[in-house]
Amino acid sequence: MCAIAGILDLPATEPVVSAMLTTMARRGPDGEGIYAGEGCTLLHSRLAIIDPTGGSQPMTLEWAGERYILVYNGELYNTEALRRELSALGHEFSGHSDTEVVLHGYAQWGEACVERFNGIFAMAVWEQQRRRLFLSRDRIGVKPLFFMLHQGGLIFGSEIKTILAYPTVRPELDGDGAAQIVLLGPGRIPGSGVFRGIKELEPGCRGYFENGKFHWQRYWKLRDREHTESFEQTLEVVRELVTDAIRRQMVSDVPIGCFLSGGLDSSIICAVCAKEKQGIDTFSVDYQDNEQYFVAGKFQPDADTAYIHLMQEAIGSRHHWTVLKPEDLAANLERATLARDLPGMADVDFSLLAFCQDIRKEVKVALSGECADEIFGGYPWYRDPEVRNTDGFPWSQNMAQRICLMHPEIRIRVDGREFVQAQYDRTLQESDILPGTSPLEKRMKEMVNLNFRWFMQTLLDRKDRMSMYHGLEVRVPFCDYRVAEYLYGVPWEYKDYRGREKGLLRHAMEGILPEKILRRKKSPYPKTHHPVYMDIMRRGVQTLLERKDAAIFSIFDREEVRKLLEGTPKWPWYGQLMTLPQTFAYLLQVDFWLRHYKISLV
Repeated sequence: MCAIAGILDLPATEPVVSAMLTTMARRGPDGEGIYAGEGCTLLHSRLAIIDPTGGSQPMTLEWAGERYILVYNGELYNTEALRRELSALGHEFSGHSDTEVVLHGYAQWGEACVERFNGIFAMAVWEQQRRRLFLSRDRIGVKPLFFMLHQGGLIFGSEIKTILAYPTVRPELDGDGAAQIVLLGPGRIPGSGVFRGIKELEPGCRGYFENGKFHWQRYWKLRDREHTESFEQTLEVVRELVTDAIRRQMVSDVPIGCFLSGGLDSSIICAVCAKEKQGIDTFSVDYQDNEQYFVAGKFQPDADTAYIHLMQEAIGSRHHWTVLKPEDLAANLERATLARDLPGMADVDFSLLAFCQDIRKEVKVALSGECADEIFGGYPWYRDPEVRNTDGFPWSQNMAQRICLMHPEIRIRVDGREFVQAQYDRTLQESDILPGTSPLEKRMKEMVNLNFRWFMQTLLDRKDRMSMYHGLEVRVPFCDYRVAEYLYGVPWEYKDYRGREKGLLRHAMEGILPEKILRRKKSPYPKTHHPVYMDIMRRGVQTLLERKDAAIFSIFDREEVRKLLEGTPKWPWYGQLMTLPQTFAYLLQVDFWLRHYKISLV
């Protein structure tokens, strides 16, 4: 994995290039490269995973009268098949990196190459003779790509901070951006970078920048199809797709490991990897005094530790623990915000950032279980009829409270309820559903698309930014597009087999996992229950309330925040994990973000 960036039709002096490369160094600590051509400068910082001695970028190819220059951040999992196909068409390769295959693939097939790629990627190709730039992103959106049309030119980068490093770009927040922070955060509108003028190329999209304009199109989305396989046939397909995706994503020229939470998804990945490779490294996170303070609840019924030990013994992995104190989480609040360039998921981010720092000491690549819940229907809101049938984003049922928390001046500019409803309605309208689908099946497909386009993207942002901040590549096998495509068409009664969350996946993996793991009730990413953490966050918000010049109160209502400090909200702030201490941490992140980035409201 790497960081990429580019400057088109704008001045690209040495100080500008240097400033942008500096923002990319954490994602790509193993080397950097620059292409400087007329009207186009491309930048690359490398994290070497495949072919460490080759695969340097920017990479150049002369083919059929055109000169192509590529910068690429990603990993292809069908590299060898594509290499054979391209070789048969006359292409010659000097190394074994996937980067070279991507470049030759673009030269051969043009924009259609991305439809042949099985992988995670963000890429840019400059066609020197035609003087146009191609940009594309993987189907699911695992790897990020932001851009800004600026003064007749284009700036792009793997992270927002790289675009902000350009000297004439101003960090500004308009009414819609402020509304996203208060009403949708830590989620954001698909395609939005929140900062005014900064956008994100959406997952499954590609386009060309030429003559000062950027035209893009969607080349992939979830499409409904008639499901004709029996339940037993579906089990076989799911088992094969999931295990094949995991095996493909083990390819690496450097050591790899696996996240292990003791839950179903990470345990499946660990078990498959352990069969392929003896002595796999596994990694878990826990919190100081968690046995003493853990509180079982609707969303987190039991602690992970016993299940992790069971799984580790079953597969014989070399296991590594990271144990975090409340002070460790608080210490990572600012770093996690800098890693995201936006306020994030509070200590769910902070803990992952610290965890990834420890993992990186042992391995350079790790596999993780994100996105199975979105695809297989694992979240509580898939299975709670009341929540499921209520208008609005199911992971954010506190809209009335959020609207009250908006600063009065922002409330005048933005109708909060209308703003959120418009985003929700648009996502429902985008859902591809066959005519004649039953009301229940229609709603479940809408739920999948809502989660796929919104909640899952927040988690993928989190995993990418927190891991790449420490130069750790994290792969997510459940995001293999073949898994997502197939499961979208599978009927809900199959997914909900025996009335269990992810019942289809559980049944498909019988014989692979210990029975206790297979039957364990879903438990989300672990969080701390330590009262010291709550005290730290509460005191932080109290300090903000005492400061007349606290930046957060340019977009949040001071009195409503005071009420929040003294009350107990009915609903979590976001998802299952962001309860009251995490809400306080989010507010502290917003204040730090506004101050550190010197953001102006416009």
